[in-house]
Amino acid sequence: MPRKIKLILGILLFLLSGSFILFGREISQAIGESASSEINEEVRDINRQIEEKKNKLKEIEGTQAAYSQAIKKKQGERAGLNNQLAIIENREKKAELDIMGTQIEIDRVSLEIEKTGLEIREKEEVIGEKKNHISKILRMVYKKDDTSVLEILLLNDSFSEFLNEVKYLEDVNSEIKDAIEELKSDKTALEAEKTALGGKNKELEKQKEVLENKKLALAAEYDNKNILLEQTRSSEAEYQRLLALAKREQASAAADIAGLERTAREKLAKLDAGKLELLDSTMVWPVPKNVVTASFHDPDYPFRYIFEHPAIDIRAGQATTIRAAASGYVARAKNSGMGYSYIMLIHGDGLSTVYGHVSKIFVEEDEYVTQGQVIGASGGMPGTPGAGNLTTGPHLHFETRLNGIPVNPLDYLP
Repeated sequence: MPRKIKLILGILLFLLSGSFILFGREISQAIGESASSEINEEVRDINRQIEEKKNKLKEIEGTQAAYSQAIKKKQGERAGLNNQLAIIENREKKAELDIMGTQIEIDRVSLEIEKTGLEIREKEEVIGEKKNHISKILRMVYKKDDTSVLEILLLNDSFSEFLNEVKYLEDVNSEIKDAIEELKSDKTALEAEKTALGGKNKELEKQKEVLENKKLALAAEYDNKNILLEQTRSSEAEYQRLLALAKREQASAAADIAGLERTAREKLAKLDAGKLELLDSTMVWPVPKNVVTASFHDPDYPFRYIFEHPAIDIRAGQATTIRAAASGYVARAKNSGMGYSYIMLIHGDGLSTVYGHVSKIFVEEDEYVTQGQVIGASGGMPGTPGAGNLTTGPHLHFETRLNGIPVNPLDYLP
């Protein structure tokens, strides 16, 4: 018996057996129902939780914006001791909200991953059902060897209409196969989405760690307000005097650094090629931990009314070892006693680096250093050597300049 006829007869017996009562358009309807099964109660509950997380994030973003506006307002007012303390407090509160928002986002992504897993399992079940339907049809085709009954059925005029539906049934069989392939494709896409969400979750965990470090740094800065108050003796007049000194310090350092950039490169141009080969623009972190507490041109920088922050501040305990970010030439090693002390290195490719608030200097001007070489010790604790005026805690002020112009150090650090 030809295989095509055998397949048709098998389908016919299967339909008549009552174990798979699908016919004509009922088959297409069943396929559609399987492919679009309802999301179970657990998935609906997850969707509800996800929506709650999104709404909570919107609330936090609104509060964050309010703190940012408060910081900006205080920065625009007359520089005063109370204003300075208010800026520090607002920065700390904003950081706490950043951490809270990140945790909510992590929870939301975790829910998305759980939801995707449920949807994948649902698709797998539907695919399994489709495979069972096809396997049942194939088993019915080869189940019986007795063809006498089939021959009788074929001779019956009542089945002439069935024979006209052969082509339609073949098309339906093809549709079943296509539906399975489509579901497999959906499953693959969902698995890829789950993987992507897992990666995003890891990324958010890292972001949370960064924000927690930022909170710790700001908390330390907030604690140091007592030292700031002690330095100023809680006097607005004393604060204004120190503020004026800090402004002069920064202006003098900026002018010195800009002038050195030109003269040092002119001097280096006259040196032999062997020494120039020591220059290297590939940078490493100058202090460990790599936690940035104030960004390049940070809009919330506490002393932005004194100067635009041309660097990043890296958290570093008092007297932490400072290493050269790249091999280069020591253009300045300025020890200002209790004032603002710093080291400036000239590198290749038009780059230079500045290390500020140093408490100790271990290099001399006009010498060469190699990448990773110890050049000094960090400072920044108010009232200690090299910290300068109005610093609120130990850290390293790290500048990167390109042809004398400050650029973001994070663009050069690994």
